[in-house]
Amino acid sequence: MTNLTVRASTTSPPKGLPDAFFDRDAQTLARDLLGKIIRHRVGDLWLSARIIETEAYYCEEKGSHASLGYTEKRKALFLDGGHIYMYYARGGDSLNFSAQGPGNAVLIKSAYPWVDELSGPASLAQMLLNNPDARGRPRPSQKLCAGQTLLCRALGLKVPVWDAKRFDHEVLLVEDVGPAPGHIIQTTRLGIPHGRDEHLMYRFVDAAYALYCTRNPLRRGQVEGRDYFLLS
Repeated sequence: MTNLTVRASTTSPPKGLPDAFFDRDAQTLARDLLGKIIRHRVGDLWLSARIIETEAYYCEEKGSHASLGYTEKRKALFLDGGHIYMYYARGGDSLNFSAQGPGNAVLIKSAYPWVDELSGPASLAQMLLNNPDARGRPRPSQKLCAGQTLLCRALGLKVPVWDAKRFDHEVLLVEDVGPAPGHIIQTTRLGIPHGRDEHLMYRFVDAAYALYCTRNPLRRGQVEGRDYFLLS
């Protein structure tokens, strides 16, 4: 794995996925978002990252925000697929997309910097400036988006700007230009408190990028068939 994912150059403008793509079962959407490219235009730059880790949430299970009931803040979760739901987690912004069915959604857990003709070295440089480490130094590029708040910081996505909005394909979109994952890891979600359905295997990781997600599901001590499943 190189430090950057680079695609063949193209002069075509980005073409975002339609809302209908998101209006599907949350687990299906979580798997199918792997390998897709999030693009956010900031000024003249398109900041871009390849989705490598997602988590599905359903209204009826205790790990979801929607299980706490409808509020104005959580209204995006109860709208049809393709609405953006953002919230603050551990002092940072988090990005979610509503799925099919009220209260169902997918959390974009982590991503990997994406460089191409549209999002070139200047875009990556801006992402590095957006998201320095705790000492103010540039992060390694492969860890720049390795977590839900790091991803939003690198891409410049903010709760007040995007929560409960639709995609604006002139500014923010998800594009299908990345290679599809060869294998997907299915495992339990992270940060779910005990007794809130922490056992549910609703987390999905592109196996080729397992080292660069929030927490490597293939780390030492993890057993296939018990702690995770490998999907083709």
